[in-house]
Amino acid sequence: MRFIKKSWVLSLLLVTLASITLAGCMAGGSDEEGSDGASNSDSGKDLEEKVVVYSPHGKDILSEFEKQFEAEYDVDMQFLDMGSQEILDRIRSEKNNTQADVWWGAPQVNFDQAKEDGLLAEYKPTYADALDDMYHDEDWMWSGTSITPEVILYNTKEISAEEAPKDWDDLLDPKWKDEIIIRYPLASGTMRTIFSSMIYRTYQDTQSPKEGYEWLQKLDENTKEYSANPEIMYNQVAKGVGSLSVWNMPDTVMLAEEKGYPFDYVIPESGTPVLTEGIAIVKDAPHPKAAEAFYEFVNTKKAAKLLAEKYYRIPTREDIEDLPEWITETEIKPMEIDWTLFQEKSPKWMEYWDNKIKNTEKDKSEE
Repeated sequence: MRFIKKSWVLSLLLVTLASITLAGCMAGGSDEEGSDGASNSDSGKDLEEKVVVYSPHGKDILSEFEKQFEAEYDVDMQFLDMGSQEILDRIRSEKNNTQADVWWGAPQVNFDQAKEDGLLAEYKPTYADALDDMYHDEDWMWSGTSITPEVILYNTKEISAEEAPKDWDDLLDPKWKDEIIIRYPLASGTMRTIFSSMIYRTYQDTQSPKEGYEWLQKLDENTKEYSANPEIMYNQVAKGVGSLSVWNMPDTVMLAEEKGYPFDYVIPESGTPVLTEGIAIVKDAPHPKAAEAFYEFVNTKKAAKLLAEKYYRIPTREDIEDLPEWITETEIKPMEIDWTLFQEKSPKWMEYWDNKIKNTEKDKSEE
Protein backbone atom coordinates (compact mmCIF):
# COMPACT_ATOMS: atom_id res chain seq x y z
CA MET A 1 0.00 0.00 0.00
CA ARG A 2 2.87 2.30 0.75
CA PHE A 3 4.15 1.85 -2.87
CA ILE A 4 0.65 2.51 -4.27
CA LYS A 5 0.33 5.69 -2.22
CA LYS A 6 3.66 7.01 -3.45
CA SER A 7 2.71 6.22 -7.05
CA TRP A 8 -0.60 8.07 -6.64
CA VAL A 9 1.18 11.13 -5.23
CA LEU A 10 3.72 11.06 -8.05
CA SER A 11 0.95 10.83 -10.65
CA LEU A 12 -0.84 13.81 -9.12
CA LEU A 13 2.41 15.79 -9.13
CA LEU A 14 3.05 14.99 -12.81
CA VAL A 15 -0.47 16.06 -13.78
CA THR A 16 -0.02 19.33 -11.89
CA LEU A 17 3.34 20.01 -13.57
CA ALA A 18 1.87 19.22 -16.99
CA SER A 19 -0.95 21.70 -16.36
CA ILE A 20 1.52 24.42 -15.35
CA THR A 21 3.69 23.72 -18.43
CA LEU A 22 0.66 23.84 -20.72
CA ALA A 23 -0.43 27.13 -19.22
CA GLY A 24 3.07 28.51 -19.72
CA CYS A 25 3.09 27.44 -23.35
CA MET A 26 -0.31 29.04 -23.93
CA ALA A 27 0.99 32.22 -22.36
CA GLY A 28 3.91 32.51 -24.74
CA GLY A 29 6.01 29.34 -24.95
CA SER A 30 8.58 27.67 -22.75
CA ASP A 31 12.11 28.94 -22.30
CA GLU A 32 13.51 25.81 -23.92
CA GLU A 33 11.40 26.27 -27.04
CA GLY A 34 12.36 29.91 -27.34
CA SER A 35 16.08 29.24 -26.99
CA ASP A 36 16.12 26.35 -29.40
CA GLY A 37 14.35 28.05 -32.27
CA ALA A 38 10.72 27.07 -32.32
CA SER A 39 10.57 24.28 -34.83
CA ASN A 40 6.92 23.80 -33.98
CA SER A 41 6.10 27.46 -33.42
CA ASP A 42 4.56 27.78 -36.87
CA SER A 43 2.62 24.52 -36.76
CA GLY A 44 -0.58 26.39 -36.04
CA LYS A 45 -0.09 28.92 -38.80
CA ASP A 46 -1.51 28.66 -42.25
CA LEU A 47 1.77 28.36 -44.11
CA GLU A 48 2.00 28.88 -47.84
CA GLU A 49 2.33 25.85 -50.09
CA LYS A 50 6.03 26.37 -50.85
CA VAL A 51 9.20 28.23 -49.93
CA VAL A 52 11.92 29.22 -52.40
CA VAL A 53 15.49 29.22 -51.06
CA TYR A 54 18.59 30.65 -52.74
CA SER A 55 21.76 29.16 -51.26
CA PRO A 56 25.43 28.38 -51.98
CA HIS A 57 25.45 25.49 -49.48
CA GLY A 58 25.51 22.78 -52.12
CA LYS A 59 23.08 20.03 -53.05
CA ASP A 60 24.01 17.69 -50.19
CA ILE A 61 22.98 20.10 -47.44
CA LEU A 62 20.07 21.56 -49.37
CA SER A 63 18.62 18.17 -50.29
CA GLU A 64 18.83 16.92 -46.71
CA PHE A 65 17.06 19.95 -45.28
CA GLU A 66 14.54 19.85 -48.11
CA LYS A 67 13.46 16.38 -47.01
CA GLN A 68 13.40 17.27 -43.32
CA PHE A 69 11.53 20.53 -43.77
CA GLU A 70 8.94 19.06 -46.11
CA ALA A 71 8.34 16.18 -43.70
CA GLU A 72 7.91 18.60 -40.78
CA TYR A 73 5.68 21.17 -42.44
CA ASP A 74 4.27 19.64 -45.62
CA VAL A 75 5.58 22.68 -47.48
CA ASP A 76 7.35 22.29 -50.81
CA MET A 77 10.92 23.58 -50.48
CA GLN A 78 12.44 24.63 -53.79
CA PHE A 79 16.09 25.65 -53.86
CA LEU A 80 18.50 27.22 -56.28
CA ASP A 81 22.16 26.36 -55.63
CA MET A 82 24.64 29.03 -56.79
CA GLY A 83 27.46 31.25 -55.58
CA SER A 84 26.92 33.94 -52.95
CA GLN A 85 27.65 36.84 -55.28
CA GLU A 86 25.43 35.30 -57.94
CA ILE A 87 22.60 35.20 -55.42
CA LEU A 88 23.05 38.86 -54.56
CA ASP A 89 23.08 39.79 -58.23
CA ARG A 90 19.98 37.71 -58.91
CA ILE A 91 18.01 39.14 -55.99
CA ARG A 92 18.92 42.62 -57.19
CA SER A 93 17.67 41.82 -60.67
CA GLU A 94 14.43 40.41 -59.23
CA LYS A 95 13.76 43.37 -56.93
CA ASN A 96 10.57 44.35 -58.75
CA ASN A 97 9.45 40.75 -59.18
CA THR A 98 10.70 38.89 -56.11
CA GLN A 99 11.11 35.15 -56.61
CA ALA A 100 13.11 34.04 -53.54
CA ASP A 101 11.79 33.81 -49.99
CA VAL A 102 14.97 32.96 -48.09
CA TRP A 103 18.64 33.60 -48.76
CA TRP A 104 20.49 30.93 -46.78
CA GLY A 105 24.26 31.22 -46.76
CA ALA A 106 26.69 33.98 -47.72
CA PRO A 107 29.35 36.09 -46.03
CA GLN A 108 28.06 39.00 -43.97
CA VAL A 109 29.44 41.50 -46.48
CA ASN A 110 27.00 40.20 -49.09
CA PHE A 111 24.08 40.56 -46.70
CA ASP A 112 25.20 44.06 -45.72
CA GLN A 113 25.24 45.01 -49.41
CA ALA A 114 21.75 43.57 -49.81
CA LYS A 115 20.58 45.53 -46.79
CA GLU A 116 21.93 48.78 -48.26
CA ASP A 117 20.04 48.02 -51.46
CA GLY A 118 16.81 47.47 -49.54
CA LEU A 119 16.55 43.82 -50.53
CA LEU A 120 16.03 42.21 -47.11
CA ALA A 121 13.17 42.01 -44.61
CA GLU A 122 13.58 42.43 -40.86
CA TYR A 123 13.22 39.24 -38.85
CA LYS A 124 14.38 38.60 -35.29
CA PRO A 125 14.51 34.84 -34.66
CA THR A 126 13.28 33.13 -31.50
CA TYR A 127 16.86 32.13 -30.59
CA ALA A 128 18.18 35.71 -30.78
CA ASP A 129 19.49 35.63 -27.20
CA ALA A 130 21.91 32.84 -28.16
CA LEU A 131 23.70 35.05 -30.72
CA ASP A 132 26.51 37.44 -29.88
CA ASP A 133 25.99 40.95 -31.25
CA MET A 134 28.78 40.40 -33.76
CA TYR A 135 26.76 37.61 -35.34
CA HIS A 136 23.70 39.53 -36.45
CA ASP A 137 22.73 42.76 -38.15
CA GLU A 138 21.82 45.50 -35.69
CA ASP A 139 18.39 45.81 -37.35
CA TRP A 140 17.97 42.02 -37.71
CA MET A 141 18.01 42.15 -41.49
CA TRP A 142 20.20 39.04 -41.31
CA SER A 143 21.64 36.81 -38.62
CA GLY A 144 24.69 34.59 -38.51
CA THR A 145 24.39 30.82 -38.79
CA SER A 146 28.06 29.79 -38.81
CA ILE A 147 31.57 31.16 -38.97
CA THR A 148 33.93 30.25 -41.78
CA PRO A 149 37.72 30.59 -41.53
CA GLU A 150 39.57 30.79 -44.84
CA VAL A 151 42.52 28.48 -45.48
CA ILE A 152 45.15 27.31 -47.93
CA LEU A 153 43.96 24.02 -49.43
CA TYR A 154 46.40 21.48 -50.82
CA ASN A 155 46.46 18.04 -52.43
CA THR A 156 48.08 15.64 -49.96
CA LYS A 157 49.16 13.29 -52.76
CA GLU A 158 51.15 16.07 -54.40
CA ILE A 159 52.34 18.08 -51.40
CA SER A 160 53.37 16.96 -47.91
CA ALA A 161 52.33 18.81 -44.77
CA GLU A 162 55.92 20.01 -44.37
CA GLU A 163 56.06 21.36 -47.93
CA ALA A 164 52.66 23.05 -47.89
CA PRO A 165 52.59 26.87 -47.77
CA LYS A 166 52.27 28.11 -44.20
CA ASP A 167 51.06 31.63 -44.93
CA TRP A 168 49.51 33.75 -47.67
CA ASP A 169 52.80 35.15 -48.94
CA ASP A 170 54.17 31.63 -49.43
CA LEU A 171 51.72 31.21 -52.32
CA LEU A 172 53.79 33.69 -54.31
CA ASP A 173 56.87 31.47 -54.33
CA PRO A 174 57.79 30.72 -57.98
CA LYS A 175 57.87 27.00 -57.17
CA TRP A 176 54.05 27.08 -57.12
CA LYS A 177 53.75 28.39 -60.69
CA ASP A 178 50.85 26.63 -62.46
CA GLU A 179 50.05 24.74 -59.27
CA ILE A 180 47.23 26.99 -58.06
CA ILE A 181 43.59 26.52 -59.07
CA ILE A 182 41.28 29.37 -58.05
CA ARG A 183 37.48 29.49 -57.96
CA TYR A 184 36.55 32.48 -60.16
CA PRO A 185 36.36 35.24 -57.53
CA LEU A 186 33.67 37.51 -58.96
CA ALA A 187 31.04 34.76 -58.66
CA SER A 188 32.05 33.68 -55.15
CA GLY A 189 31.59 35.50 -51.87
CA THR A 190 34.32 33.37 -50.31
CA MET A 191 36.87 34.18 -52.98
CA ARG A 192 36.00 37.89 -53.13
CA THR A 193 36.59 38.01 -49.40
CA ILE A 194 39.96 36.25 -49.63
CA PHE A 195 41.18 38.44 -52.50
CA SER A 196 39.92 41.64 -50.90
CA SER A 197 41.58 40.63 -47.63
CA MET A 198 44.92 40.38 -49.40
CA ILE A 199 44.49 44.00 -50.50
CA TYR A 200 43.15 45.12 -47.14
CA ARG A 201 46.22 43.82 -45.27
CA THR A 202 48.32 46.74 -46.54
CA TYR A 203 45.51 49.16 -47.37
CA GLN A 204 44.65 49.63 -43.70
CA ASP A 205 48.09 51.22 -43.17
CA THR A 206 48.85 52.81 -46.53
CA GLN A 207 45.32 53.81 -47.63
CA SER A 208 46.33 52.55 -51.06
CA PRO A 209 45.47 49.25 -52.78
CA LYS A 210 48.73 49.31 -54.78
CA GLU A 211 50.63 46.71 -52.75
CA GLY A 212 47.57 44.47 -52.65
CA TYR A 213 47.21 44.67 -56.42
CA GLU A 214 50.87 43.75 -56.79
CA TRP A 215 50.31 40.75 -54.52
CA LEU A 216 47.35 39.56 -56.61
CA GLN A 217 49.39 40.06 -59.77
CA LYS A 218 52.04 37.68 -58.43
CA LEU A 219 49.36 35.21 -57.41
CA ASP A 220 47.89 35.39 -60.91
CA GLU A 221 51.30 34.49 -62.32
CA ASN A 222 51.29 31.29 -60.24
CA THR A 223 47.63 30.49 -60.99
CA LYS A 224 46.91 27.83 -63.61
CA GLU A 225 43.20 28.57 -64.01
CA TYR A 226 40.13 30.29 -62.59
CA SER A 227 37.41 27.63 -62.34
CA ALA A 228 33.79 28.34 -63.19
CA ASN A 229 32.42 26.75 -60.01
CA PRO A 230 33.64 25.07 -56.81
CA GLU A 231 33.12 21.52 -58.10
CA ILE A 232 35.46 22.12 -61.03
CA MET A 233 38.05 23.61 -58.71
CA TYR A 234 37.79 20.62 -56.34
CA ASN A 235 38.20 18.15 -59.21
CA GLN A 236 41.16 19.97 -60.73
CA VAL A 237 43.03 20.01 -57.43
CA ALA A 238 42.05 16.41 -56.62
CA LYS A 239 43.31 15.20 -60.02
CA GLY A 240 46.58 17.07 -59.60
CA VAL A 241 45.96 19.49 -62.48
CA GLY A 242 46.97 21.97 -59.81
CA SER A 243 47.95 21.08 -56.26
CA LEU A 244 46.88 24.20 -54.34
CA SER A 245 43.93 26.52 -53.84
CA VAL A 246 42.52 28.94 -51.30
CA TRP A 247 39.12 28.14 -49.91
CA ASN A 248 37.24 27.75 -46.63
CA MET A 249 38.06 25.33 -43.84
CA PRO A 250 34.66 23.60 -43.37
CA ASP A 251 34.30 22.63 -47.02
CA THR A 252 37.90 21.41 -47.13
CA VAL A 253 37.41 19.14 -44.11
CA MET A 254 34.10 17.85 -45.45
CA LEU A 255 35.51 17.03 -48.88
CA ALA A 256 38.37 15.08 -47.31
CA GLU A 257 36.35 13.14 -44.74
CA GLU A 258 33.06 12.59 -46.55
CA LYS A 259 34.10 12.36 -50.20
CA GLY A 260 37.62 11.05 -49.88
CA TYR A 261 39.32 13.93 -51.66
CA PRO A 262 43.09 14.04 -50.97
CA PHE A 263 42.74 17.43 -49.28
CA ASP A 264 44.20 19.03 -46.20
CA TYR A 265 44.53 22.66 -45.18
CA VAL A 266 46.74 25.21 -43.49
CA ILE A 267 45.36 28.06 -41.40
CA PRO A 268 47.67 30.98 -42.36
CA GLU A 269 50.00 31.90 -39.52
CA SER A 270 49.62 35.67 -39.91
CA GLY A 271 45.85 35.52 -39.61
CA THR A 272 42.90 34.76 -41.83
CA PRO A 273 39.56 36.38 -42.63
CA VAL A 274 36.81 34.68 -40.66
CA LEU A 275 33.46 35.12 -42.31
CA THR A 276 30.10 35.09 -40.62
CA GLU A 277 27.75 33.08 -42.79
CA GLY A 278 24.18 34.26 -42.54
CA ILE A 279 20.54 33.85 -43.41
CA ALA A 280 17.90 36.41 -44.35
CA ILE A 281 14.35 36.72 -45.55
CA VAL A 282 14.04 38.51 -48.87
CA LYS A 283 11.96 41.66 -48.91
CA ASP A 284 8.50 41.12 -50.39
CA ALA A 285 9.00 37.36 -50.19
CA PRO A 286 6.10 35.62 -51.96
CA HIS A 287 5.75 33.12 -49.11
CA PRO A 288 6.62 35.06 -45.91
CA LYS A 289 5.15 32.66 -43.33
CA ALA A 290 6.85 29.65 -44.86
CA ALA A 291 10.04 31.72 -45.05
CA GLU A 292 9.97 32.37 -41.29
CA ALA A 293 9.29 28.69 -40.61
CA PHE A 294 12.27 27.66 -42.75
CA TYR A 295 14.53 30.30 -41.15
CA GLU A 296 13.76 28.87 -37.71
CA PHE A 297 13.92 25.25 -38.82
CA VAL A 298 17.47 25.36 -40.17
CA ASN A 299 18.76 27.13 -37.06
CA THR A 300 17.46 25.00 -34.21
CA LYS A 301 19.97 23.43 -31.81
CA LYS A 302 19.36 20.11 -33.53
CA ALA A 303 20.02 21.60 -36.97
CA ALA A 304 23.13 23.44 -35.79
CA LYS A 305 24.57 20.26 -34.33
CA LEU A 306 23.76 18.28 -37.47
CA LEU A 307 25.44 20.93 -39.62
CA ALA A 308 28.50 20.82 -37.37
CA GLU A 309 28.81 17.03 -37.18
CA LYS A 310 27.88 16.10 -40.74
CA TYR A 311 28.63 19.22 -42.76
CA TYR A 312 31.44 20.81 -40.78
CA ARG A 313 29.78 24.13 -40.08
CA ILE A 314 30.93 26.04 -36.97
CA PRO A 315 27.76 27.40 -35.34
CA THR A 316 27.31 30.99 -34.19
CA ARG A 317 24.83 29.97 -31.51
CA GLU A 318 26.49 29.91 -28.11
CA ASP A 319 24.20 27.25 -26.65
CA ILE A 320 25.24 24.25 -28.76
CA GLU A 321 26.85 21.48 -26.70
CA ASP A 322 29.02 18.45 -27.53
CA LEU A 323 30.45 19.84 -30.75
CA PRO A 324 33.12 17.88 -32.69
CA GLU A 325 36.73 18.20 -31.53
CA TRP A 326 37.86 19.74 -34.83
CA ILE A 327 35.72 22.74 -33.86
CA THR A 328 36.45 22.93 -30.14
CA GLU A 329 40.20 22.34 -30.53
CA THR A 330 40.94 24.38 -33.67
CA GLU A 331 43.07 27.46 -33.09
CA ILE A 332 42.26 30.27 -35.48
CA LYS A 333 43.82 33.71 -35.63
CA PRO A 334 41.16 35.99 -37.11
CA MET A 335 42.34 38.82 -39.29
CA GLU A 336 41.20 42.15 -37.88
CA ILE A 337 38.98 43.73 -40.53
CA ASP A 338 36.88 46.88 -40.65
CA TRP A 339 34.00 45.21 -42.43
CA THR A 340 32.26 48.49 -43.25
CA LEU A 341 35.34 49.79 -45.05
CA PHE A 342 35.94 46.35 -46.51
CA GLN A 343 32.44 46.30 -47.96
CA GLU A 344 32.83 49.80 -49.37
CA LYS A 345 36.13 49.11 -51.15
CA SER A 346 35.76 45.48 -52.19
CA PRO A 347 33.64 45.97 -55.37
CA LYS A 348 36.14 48.46 -56.82
CA TRP A 349 39.10 46.27 -55.87
CA MET A 350 37.53 43.23 -57.53
CA GLU A 351 36.65 45.21 -60.64
CA TYR A 352 40.27 46.29 -60.93
CA TRP A 353 41.46 42.71 -60.50
CA ASP A 354 39.06 41.48 -63.18
CA ASN A 355 39.98 44.17 -65.71
CA LYS A 356 43.65 44.87 -64.98
CA ILE A 357 45.22 41.83 -63.29
CA LYS A 358 43.49 38.60 -64.28
CA ASN A 359 45.07 36.70 -67.13
CA THR A 360 42.05 36.14 -69.38
CA GLU A 361 43.58 32.98 -70.87
CA LYS A 362 43.27 31.36 -67.45
CA ASP A 363 39.64 32.38 -67.02
CA LYS A 364 37.44 29.27 -67.36
CA SER A 365 34.39 30.92 -65.78
CA GLU A 366 32.52 31.23 -69.07
CA GLU A 367 33.38 27.87 -70.58
